Amino acid sequence: MTGRIAFQGEPGAYSHQACMQARPGMEVVPCQTFEDVVELTRSGEVELGMLAVENSTYGRVADVHSLLPKAGLHIVDEAFVRVHVNLLGVRGARLDQITEAHGHVVIIPQCAAFLKAHGIKGRVSSDNARAAREVAEAGDPARAALASELAAEIYGLDVIARHIEDHANNTTRFLVMSRDLNPARRGAGKMMTTFTFRVRNIPAALYKALGGFATNGVNMTKLESYMVGGSFTATEFYADIEGHPDDANVKLALDELQYFTTSFNILGIYPADRERG
Repeated sequence: MTGRIAFQGEPGAYSHQACMQARPGMEVVPCQTFEDVVELTRSGEVELGMLAVENSTYGRVADVHSLLPKAGLHIVDEAFVRVHVNLLGVRGARLDQITEAHGHVVIIPQCAAFLKAHGIKGRVSSDNARAAREVAEAGDPARAALASELAAEIYGLDVIARHIEDHANNTTRFLVMSRDLNPARRGAGKMMTTFTFRVRNIPAALYKALGGFATNGVNMTKLESYMVGGSFTATEFYADIEGHPDDANVKLALDELQYFTTSFNILGIYPADRERG
């Protein structure tokens, strides 16, 4: 596929790796923030945007979840990327020389056991690839970055310790965003549908709204809640379900949901990543 895809971070970021995995034929466009990715995609400067939404060790990426409902974009694919955390240092540096490791706030907890075992202090950086670039620029053998092997190649660093993540299945889920939604699209395998909703202000409204998924055999894989406009009384929900809105059981479940809601918005209909199982 030709065209351009934007991601948050600098070249060598895990989002860069996700772009290469999910859209290998596209030109990558690095952005400083998630908001920049959304804006470039929404404006048409790029065809697609790649957003990290959750990690199997750290949990959800809160900034992205708050962005999605108001982004004006649609999810067209998901990509599960195996995140291997590596300790990168300047050429010739040894593990026993490293005193601090720089990485994004999300990545430091993913290798906390390794850092503690070697007496290395985690230092927060705005981006893992940026941390790698800055380590290369500083030239200090006591300073390292927590980043991908791709970042090591790009910035000329040594991989001092490979795959130091605490959990062997450490994985990040990314969403591919587009301006357009094709409701009729079907994949070869399982489909996913993502939507947001707000329930009516009546007793047990959420319980009643979700009941249709149980009675119709629809698997809900994610349900998140968010305050609306800073109010403790207004709540929006974000949900992922297995299936397509045109599936008979999904249609019945969504009809029942909407009976108890004041707003309902489909964010995406897309093929499930094969790693989902």
